[in-house]
Amino acid sequence: MNEIHLRLPDGSEKKYAAGITGQEVAEKIGSRLAKDALAIKVNGRLQDLKTPVENNSSVEIVTFDAQEGQSIYWHSTSHLLAHAVKQLYPQIKLAIGPSIEEGFYYDFDFERPFTPEDLAKIEKKMADLAKAASPVVRKTLSKAEALTFFQNRSEDYKVELINELPDNDVISIYEQGDFADLCRGPHVSSTSKIKAVKLLSVAGAYWRGSEKNKMLQRIYGISFTTKDALDAYVTRLEEIKRRDHRKLGKDLDLFSVSDEVGGGLVLWHPRGALIRKTIEDFWRDEHQKNGYDFVYSPHVGRANLWETSGHLGFYRENMYSSMDVEGQEYYVKPMNCPFHIMIYKNKLRSYRELPLRYAELGTVYRFERSGVLHGLLRVRGFTQDDAHIFVAPEDMETEVIQVIGFVVKMLRTFGFEDFKAYIATRPEKSVGDNAVWDQATQALKVAAEKVNLGYEIDEGGGAFYGPKIDIKIKDALGRLWQCSTVQFDFNMSERFDMSFTGVDNQPHRPYMIHRALLGSIERFFGMLIEHYAGAFPVWLAPVQAKVMSITDKQFEYTKSVRDQLLAAGIRVELDSRSEKIGFKIREAAMEKVPYILVVGEKEVEQNAVAVRERGGKDLGAMPLNEFISILQEKIRNKSN
Repeated sequence: MNEIHLRLPDGSEKKYAAGITGQEVAEKIGSRLAKDALAIKVNGRLQDLKTPVENNSSVEIVTFDAQEGQSIYWHSTSHLLAHAVKQLYPQIKLAIGPSIEEGFYYDFDFERPFTPEDLAKIEKKMADLAKAASPVVRKTLSKAEALTFFQNRSEDYKVELINELPDNDVISIYEQGDFADLCRGPHVSSTSKIKAVKLLSVAGAYWRGSEKNKMLQRIYGISFTTKDALDAYVTRLEEIKRRDHRKLGKDLDLFSVSDEVGGGLVLWHPRGALIRKTIEDFWRDEHQKNGYDFVYSPHVGRANLWETSGHLGFYRENMYSSMDVEGQEYYVKPMNCPFHIMIYKNKLRSYRELPLRYAELGTVYRFERSGVLHGLLRVRGFTQDDAHIFVAPEDMETEVIQVIGFVVKMLRTFGFEDFKAYIATRPEKSVGDNAVWDQATQALKVAAEKVNLGYEIDEGGGAFYGPKIDIKIKDALGRLWQCSTVQFDFNMSERFDMSFTGVDNQPHRPYMIHRALLGSIERFFGMLIEHYAGAFPVWLAPVQAKVMSITDKQFEYTKSVRDQLLAAGIRVELDSRSEKIGFKIREAAMEKVPYILVVGEKEVEQNAVAVRERGGKDLGAMPLNEFISILQEKIRNKSN
């Protein structure tokens, strides 16, 4: 029998008989690994555990702990879902069922909507099928055989997919018990591997994502290898629901989106607008300290501007329809950059002026389909935290270090401490010299290292016009949000024929850097709402203190307290209603006000206030001027 050498992830090599399966490799390494194994990676390629390994290879046993293992597990659970649905409702037609970022879905063609009772029945059937421990077996068919197989089962959607494959393709299907599905795999080796499942929701989905096709029903779900892990996930989902910025935005009267105005267009209410103003004031102050110049640009521009920038060629489907203005074609802006370039080009530039840093909170408009709109997180009109930096090539690294440091400082001020950075390198199709790309990519690496920002390399993930670094922030629930971006652009300088006069008195091309710290104000505000569950730190809170009296006798004094707080620059409201004090305190707590100031006869006599901190902590009575000093210090320090 032939022997083969298999290299394990720890670098060790083992001799095995040729034809050993992934499951057998796992068993020889250890019983725990054999129990947890979901697939094997052979020379970087994922395979079923039952597939023989015939040649010398590098191998790795894949478990649920790895992202690839989760994807396989959730894909296999989607097959289990389809299996259960077909047993309960044999007339249903199957569409597709992939794994997604968290969990899986499967699309079905069913004559009626699925109900919550249906989902409960399907979940139970899935558990029964998992306990049956049916082997999951891969089989290969010719195209003709696959067509006959699924035609006999009246699976029209599978037949459509197969018809689009080349005639000489070898097609794989996976069978478990009386169920079979068209699939490349890999999959778990047995239905018994699926331990804990929760079906989460049902939504409509057009076949193949086209509105021209039939609307199907999509069942979403999640699964884990233990019930404890599933329970923890469901608890986390409940917490996410509690923090949903759309619900809190309504409850706290921060913003709304009206169908009469239009989907994806945000109406900022007074309290939300006050938080936005606070964010923007801080943004402007910090930009001024960091050497940025503020600019403003129009909301529309002539078509030739967008032709020069390339947006009409590459981005037209995301732009709103053109308008005719005295025979000239205009478009609503999807980006601010062409306007900033025109400001740069308004006069001749010298190397002595560089770097030039133009910053704008510029509102832009981009077409998004109604199905993907989501509160503040996915909108059609939004204000970009935008800046464009024009820099001489020799100053590029210094400038990028400054920008990345600025990014991290801003995010930390808002209470985010955990970041993940991704540096995207040159793709196959790109513009610019290799040396320039290498220099810019190296500058991003050096800048990240200077501020102790760990990063991963996204090979080939850059835009065609330059490398970039994306910084994602982790919120209170451990979710990652795309936030800041620093993007080199070697294309715009050429397209707009930008130049500056160098030391040698000759024209040179500046490098251009697109930069966003917060992303968009709308999206960042939605992230803040969910991060803090609406309980904003005092410096951001729309109402920082609420004053209320125990009886009407203290009303005049509470007005005086309010006026002194206002004079001290504190955002305060007075609750002057003739309601019981307990009711007023509970209502202020529901509004997540950081400080509740209660005034009774004793407080009037002592020129004091009884202070309750958000969360119910009673700080007791203190002189009003002392409370004002404490609060001003917290606001000044932007305490989170």
